Amino acid sequence: AADRIEAELGPVDVWVNDAMTSVFAPFTEIEPEEFRRVTDVTYHGVVNGTRAALRLMRPRSSGHIVQVGSALAYRGIPLQSAYCGAKHAIQGFTESVRTELMHEDSGVRISMVQLPAMNTPQFRIVKSRMPRTPQPVPPIYQPEIAARAIVWSSEHNRREVYVTGITVATILADKVASGLLDRYLARTGFDSQLTDQPAPEDAPHNLWRPVPGDHGAHGDFGDVAHRRSVQLPLTLHKGAVLTTLGAIAASAVTVVVRSGRR
Repeated sequence: AADRIEAELGPVDVWVNDAMTSVFAPFTEIEPEEFRRVTDVTYHGVVNGTRAALRLMRPRSSGHIVQVGSALAYRGIPLQSAYCGAKHAIQGFTESVRTELMHEDSGVRISMVQLPAMNTPQFRIVKSRMPRTPQPVPPIYQPEIAARAIVWSSEHNRREVYVTGITVATILADKVASGLLDRYLARTGFDSQLTDQPAPEDAPHNLWRPVPGDHGAHGDFGDVAHRRSVQLPLTLHKGAVLTTLGAIAASAVTVVVRSGRR
């Protein structure tokens, strides 16, 4: 497929890996073959996609690979052990490949965009063994925010992009208070991922094959999903933000010094 794209459209400059599926259930209720399937799609899909992209990009030392990650690449939560495990694996895999590309002084870049909970159709078609229908962990964001971050990442050499404040907060909390976060998620992590609606029996899911039809880009939580992220502009324009803060700090120091001389 990659060769055909290049033959018909020209060299691949940007490659985005975003394959995923999941099983919503406690780990002990996920069958081994189901866990393996989630790993194959979500993790090995990224591995194989990266391999295909590098086969095209490395010979010309040019191109950018973007891995669609998640705050769950750093912090595991209940009911999503297979998905969280795959996202953690993608994080480690990407760091390893990045250092190998740097070692050979390659012009190929690889980035990871860490997303928050998104209002996408995945919660409508994910396999679940829970009595109520699944939902993203609030706060929830519209997919256009993720799309903007992915496009920006493909155009800039930033190793990671944290899309919202909750992504940053989750990652930082796991680094400084992981035990406290364990207890918090044990208490709240189940109910926060379930709606009040009973799960329909024999609902179609995409674990083994796609669910037919065009499901669009948006899920069922548009009435509560945020359309903007305060954190994203700060992340995308980090240099300008730091420069501005530095200038403000320098001005403040100057004022203090001058006041002290009076």
